[in-house]
Amino acid sequence: MNAPLLERYHDRIAGVLTCYDRMVITGTLPGACHAAGMTSFLNAKHIRIFDYPRFAEPLRDRIRANAEALAAASGVTIQYIAKAHIRKEAVVADVIRKRGDYPGLVHVISVMEACSSYSAWHDKRTHQTTLRPTSGKCLHYYFYIIDAELGLMYVRVPTWCPFRLQIYCNGHSWLARQLTAAGIDYAMADNAFIRIDDWERAQQLADRLSPDVLHRVLDGYARQCCPILDVFNQTYHWSLMQVECSTDLAFRSGGIMKPLYEAISRQAIVSVKAPQVMHFLGKKMSPQLAQEVESRLSTRIEGTCIKHRLGKHSVKMYDKFGRVLRIETTTNDVAFFKHHRKVEHRDGHATRELAAVKKSIYSLIDLREILLGCNRRYLDFLSALDDFSAGTRCLNKLTTPKEIDGHRVKGFNFFDKTEHDLLCSLQHPEFNIRGVRRADLKPFLTTLSVASITRYLKRLRDFGLIKKVVGTYRYYLTRIGRNAIAAACRIAEQLIIPALAP
Repeated sequence: MNAPLLERYHDRIAGVLTCYDRMVITGTLPGACHAAGMTSFLNAKHIRIFDYPRFAEPLRDRIRANAEALAAASGVTIQYIAKAHIRKEAVVADVIRKRGDYPGLVHVISVMEACSSYSAWHDKRTHQTTLRPTSGKCLHYYFYIIDAELGLMYVRVPTWCPFRLQIYCNGHSWLARQLTAAGIDYAMADNAFIRIDDWERAQQLADRLSPDVLHRVLDGYARQCCPILDVFNQTYHWSLMQVECSTDLAFRSGGIMKPLYEAISRQAIVSVKAPQVMHFLGKKMSPQLAQEVESRLSTRIEGTCIKHRLGKHSVKMYDKFGRVLRIETTTNDVAFFKHHRKVEHRDGHATRELAAVKKSIYSLIDLREILLGCNRRYLDFLSALDDFSAGTRCLNKLTTPKEIDGHRVKGFNFFDKTEHDLLCSLQHPEFNIRGVRRADLKPFLTTLSVASITRYLKRLRDFGLIKKVVGTYRYYLTRIGRNAIAAACRIAEQLIIPALAP
């Protein structure tokens, strides 16, 4: 990854690593995860729809007996937690401190939680009896396991049909075991690497996380922890519920990182607005989405966190124990993002087009590049906030007249309303994604004619602030253009205008 901030601090940064972090995966039985499918299953088995509870009760008892057997075989007890304020992670962490971190079943926790289910319903109009979705509560088992490949994970098993599983694992834990197998020494703080002997090799290993590996491991734990697959004669379908992708900047010491993080975090919390958040996530700005954007600052044990949230998605920056600056994109609905993929239509033909990311775990391959792009755009934004001297140098180039082919071209005056509006309009995030055309600027510069906008674009090109895409009428801001225009607009909006206010 290339970013101005990385280039400026390359001698102070030990390494950079992009890796999947937290992953929550949902397992569903295709023929039982929806009411119509379960209705068809009962009909095929000649089970009355109103006898659905009688069908489900023996399966519940089977899961309970299996949980007790697994716990007994591993020498652990099943701990029931009745109070919501008790953190299961803290309980398990205490067990691991006493037990050790060798592979195997660590602990089993049972808790009453909400679950999906079905209820029988008779339609008097059609005289048909079917199941319809409902919700309730049932006992859930959390099997905390240290897997030889994935590290610490849990398998959440409900005791009531349709047995929707939830599995948590962490990409950094998986990578730690890959580094050990490759003979690469490292040091971790929580789930962050503060030292790796070979950062380049570590990144290559992180890129190798395969959905096939996940699928194999998940299928194994589904058979082990939820022994009802023989009833439905199906295997679980695994889909992505929550995914985090982080880019870590590991500094050589806490003393180097602290002043840098304090400076850019102060700037980020006041500078990042809805358009910037949309840009980070690769989305176009819209009034409806802008209302959902929020930014907040929080302090945790590990460090200070700045989080920019858009609905079920977020981009955040935080420090890990004063040594690692982490940029992390989180999504709770991967279909929010789009990419070019094969789309199969109902009539049987297939096309390749821009479509939503599928929720299957096999989307992890393409999703990594999408989330990495979000991290990279946020890091580029932070780079501009951090380098004030670069903005000043670029601003001087922007305002000073220059000679081009014997003609004097005047600089830009950001005190002038028209030129200030022009510079600010070029900062719109969607222009950074798809470029800007003369027609795109017209709604922001209503007082200017088309010919005037053309002349302004030529001046911007003469000063090296924009670059034309060959064979098109689109322009992109250059690096010097982004820095200079950001400096000009920031000085006017944050300093001069407030100072002149009565």
